[in-house]
Order: sequence, then C-alpha cells, then structure tokens
Amino acid sequence: MAQSRLFGMSFASIYPLYVAKVERKGQSRDDLDTVICWLTGYDRAGLDAAIADGRDLTSFFASAPRMNPDASLITGMICGIRVEEIDDPLLQQIRYMDKLVDEVARGKKMSSILRGGEPARSSRS
Repeated sequence: MAQSRLFGMSFASIYPLYVAKVERKGQSRDDLDTVICWLTGYDRAGLDAAIADGRDLTSFFASAPRMNPDASLITGMICGIRVEEIDDPLLQQIRYMDKLVDEVARGKKMSSILRGGEPARSSRS
C-alpha cells in the first residue's frame, strides 16, 4: 500500500522538498538538478515539463530519457534499507534519487556523487 502511494506522488510535489533540503544545508539547486539529470537523462526543460504537467513518479521514471547505467553504483542506506538490495525497479530508482539528494545536501563532491561520471546538462537557459 505505501509503495503504491509513493509511486502515485507527483514529481512536482517532491521536487520543492528536495530543493528546500539542499538549500537548507547550504547547497545549490543547480547541483540538485545536475544529479537528477545525471540519474534520469532529463535536461532542465524536461525537469520543468515534469513539474508543470504534474506527472507521478511512475510516469516520471517511465518517461526518463535514459536512466544512467552507473546508477547501479549507488549504494548505501536510505529509509533504513540498502538501495542496492531493493527488488522493485521503480522503488529502487526513487531511492537512488533520494540517496543522490542526500549526498548533495551533505556537500559530497560532485565527482563522487556522479560515481566518477560526467554531469548531465541541466542548464537553466
């Protein structure tokens, strides 16, 4: 039950919470956007569209241009569960995003957050 409720939450309702979390910890929205774009393949316009159309997390991840193949390198605990051990692919993607947001908020180096990869383009043109 709780998973289906989470899956039905809109990205637009979660994104401001992510922004508030990273900014409260002294980090930037640009860094947040960089890691979300790295994970999902969205660009800034794609993130804006996902916010504007109110798509739920199921649709947000289903319509992601390209999930980063290095996402499987994301490890650790989130909500008391090891992200690498989550069986449900959608729940794992959501928790990957949560983990990346936590790492940004903690001020971890971007090269480490992106698992040694290149940042995705998230420009705010």
